[in-house]
Amino acid sequence: MKSDYAARAVLSLARRHGQDHATRVEEVASENGIPPNYLVQILIELKSGQIVKSQRGKEGGYRLARPPAQISFGDVLRCVHGQIFDSPAFTDDTCPPELRECWRRLRAVLDAEAAAIDFQQLLDAGTGKDLMFDI
Repeated sequence: MKSDYAARAVLSLARRHGQDHATRVEEVASENGIPPNYLVQILIELKSGQIVKSQRGKEGGYRLARPPAQISFGDVLRCVHGQIFDSPAFTDDTCPPELRECWRRLRAVLDAEAAAIDFQQLLDAGTGKDLMFDI
């Protein structure tokens, strides 16, 4: 759930990128069905990973720390989980080397794919969705 909530929060902030004000936690939480207290914890982690930045005060809230095209899906996953994909086989000396290599290859593919998806691409994929008409 944590990675899904983190991705939802970043996508919400990406939709607002370029606005002159920060977005309140309650707004992002309500929009995405995320418990606000849990979202605050996630946003703190995303802030430490320099994915989001916070603004204090009456007009306080969160915004992206950099443009959506410069934030990959992998950045978000690594920020909240560390390694995107892990297996006990990586540290188990009894795991046959050929299986360990299989696990390494799988991890490399997942890392590469997650790095190849950025939040601008996700925004672009969602653009126009609401403009479609059934005829």
